Amino acid sequence: MAQDRGPAVLTSRVALPQVTLCAATSVNVAATIMALARCQAACDFGRVLLFTDQRVELPPPGVEIIAIEPLRSARDYSRFVLHCLVDWVDTSHCLIAQWDGFVLDPGMWDPAFLACDYIGAPWPQFDDGHDVGNGGFSLRTRRLMTACRDARFVDDGGAEDVVLARDNRRWLEDAGFRFADAALAARFSFERSGRGARSFGFHGAFNLPRAIGRDGFWQIYRTLDETASLDTDFWSLVAATLIGPSGMTRAMHMIQSRLRAPRERRRAG
Repeated sequence: MAQDRGPAVLTSRVALPQVTLCAATSVNVAATIMALARCQAACDFGRVLLFTDQRVELPPPGVEIIAIEPLRSARDYSRFVLHCLVDWVDTSHCLIAQWDGFVLDPGMWDPAFLACDYIGAPWPQFDDGHDVGNGGFSLRTRRLMTACRDARFVDDGGAEDVVLARDNRRWLEDAGFRFADAALAARFSFERSGRGARSFGFHGAFNLPRAIGRDGFWQIYRTLDETASLDTDFWSLVAATLIGPSGMTRAMHMIQSRLRAPRERRRAG
């Protein structure tokens, strides 16, 4: 495990009036709100929207709660992002965040990001040039979001970022839409590659201990009501948690919670 770099020191906030910050979820709402708050601490957005079927008693300042039907699966989420989200976005761009993907370093903001119709962390698993990118923390234009409703747009029900940035990329590029190249995307966000490099934001729960520190990760983890998304990297997260004060107690809590809870909806205590 790489050295814990801890929370980034925020520089001056970035003015992004042309960007709507959005998140949509039916689980881990508290953690999602924390992610939105981190984005708000770094940037001034045109609007901040949280789409959820869950009740939010006291929305944070500046966060608008939009009631939606429950998102019961990854397929429901992808369908909502691809085909419904655009109805609430009236700015030129939309920044999508998730509970495990948000702004880290506003000093890495580059106006060149806004020249792209789509930008997200590079995908190291693809080597065909269509390797940008991850949708969990991604910036896209409203124009591109509208194009997802075109009759020529093919949606087979897969992950929304793959459907958009791979399955339909050739058609979208032929229609004049611009996808960031991998170098620019790496400055925008990291996920499975570029971990530890400076970037505007990131995605992936497995990156949390390094991105915001072990205490920051623990603060988020304790709010989770669904932890199945941690399965792939669970043991690396336990190893990261073991380091430092209270590490053994925290790691044991994670393991016990995993053993107690049903696989489809693990509760984090």
